[in-house]
Amino acid sequence: MDIKYLYYKHETLKEQKITIIGRVRSNRQGKAVSFMVLNDGTTLNDLQVVYKEETEGFDEGTKSRVSSIVEVEGILVPTPSRAQPFEIYATTITLLDQAIQDYPLQKKEHSPEFLREISHLRARTKTFQAIFRVRSTAAYAIHKFFQENNYVYVTTPVITSNDAEGAGEQFIVTVNENKDYANDYFGKKASLTVSGQLNGEAFAQAFKKIYTFGPTFRAENSHTTKHASEFWMIEPEVAFADLNQNIQLMQDMLKSVISYVLQQNKAELEFLQEQLEPGLIEKITGIVNSKFKINTYEEVLDILQKAIDNGHKFEENNIHFGLDLGTEHERFICEQINKCPTFVVNYPKEIKSFYMKLNEDGKTVAAADLLVPGIGELCGGSERESSLDNILERCEFFRINPEELDWYIGLRKYGFYKSAGFGLGFERLIMYITGAANIRDVIPFPRTPKTLLY
Repeated sequence: MDIKYLYYKHETLKEQKITIIGRVRSNRQGKAVSFMVLNDGTTLNDLQVVYKEETEGFDEGTKSRVSSIVEVEGILVPTPSRAQPFEIYATTITLLDQAIQDYPLQKKEHSPEFLREISHLRARTKTFQAIFRVRSTAAYAIHKFFQENNYVYVTTPVITSNDAEGAGEQFIVTVNENKDYANDYFGKKASLTVSGQLNGEAFAQAFKKIYTFGPTFRAENSHTTKHASEFWMIEPEVAFADLNQNIQLMQDMLKSVISYVLQQNKAELEFLQEQLEPGLIEKITGIVNSKFKINTYEEVLDILQKAIDNGHKFEENNIHFGLDLGTEHERFICEQINKCPTFVVNYPKEIKSFYMKLNEDGKTVAAADLLVPGIGELCGGSERESSLDNILERCEFFRINPEELDWYIGLRKYGFYKSAGFGLGFERLIMYITGAANIRDVIPFPRTPKTLLY
């Protein structure tokens, strides 16, 4: 029997004999009565065990250190007047495995920095149990949303020859010290993927609606709280869809996933609200209940300039067409002006990727970024360029060799009428839902520059 089951069924199990195996969170001896707190990982809630000298295995019970594994047999007794609804009055305690005296997670506060150094143990703390349980629920909710809406799940390559973003921030895969790629394992330069989008586009032309959800990698020497070298991406792609339909999809998916987490992880969210971010539940509930707004990029520039003219100061006050909006600008728009999630559309073509559809004005592309209060940009997408000539021009502008993407660009020759999709960084979403301030705290074993533990 596990502790989660006890919390579901405790009213029907009162005064019944129970057997539980769990890990010791704390163990306090009193003169007449001793108290042991257990958790078995099935729920955020702990189980209090009461034991006395007459309990069989009393000596083993008193010797059980924090993190030791014990088996307890006892009677479930309701405690409606206390914080926990029930406790176990132990009849037998068996010490199954004793943890060492200097187990690093004692009953005290530990800094996130310290816990990142022991990622193999930090999931035993309540905060990280809450975060990673939410992560698990959100991952299921993503698959649930797409599967229920007739999307085909595509597992795109992790090792690839494509640089989907054209930024060159790739981890090179080679077994050749001289980087003589012609004689390397694949016979050409290979890297870890930065995005599954291009492969996803090919499958969307066959299945209409597909999504990818898998690991991606960026060799970006960034030490911010929002960047990691390995992270997961959700990337849906829909054939015959335009930018407006893509915007609706972003909104529908996000609301669906957050709604499901709110339903399934109430206890975890309440705990995280108390520990990490006051007002967390209200914040994410606001996403579910909000009517999202849409502003064009040029409207945003006008709003920012008027704010500056009226005395508002940004770190970047040089507002001009071609400005890559910073987090401060994004948050100002969705928090101070619109006070709701906001889509910004039609960005300058120079600051967006080569595959985005050129608008009729010749200077912007059909791109959309979703800005949310508290974080700024959460995800972004676009309608894809369907014109062969236009995409070749865009490759030339970004100095991308079209021969290296011949298979992708060639899709335009085989019947290509619109396609749209977006990318959502899974860890950024989990940061937003849990209130975690650092991406390293929502990845089980984070990979960042100069850090490769486990």
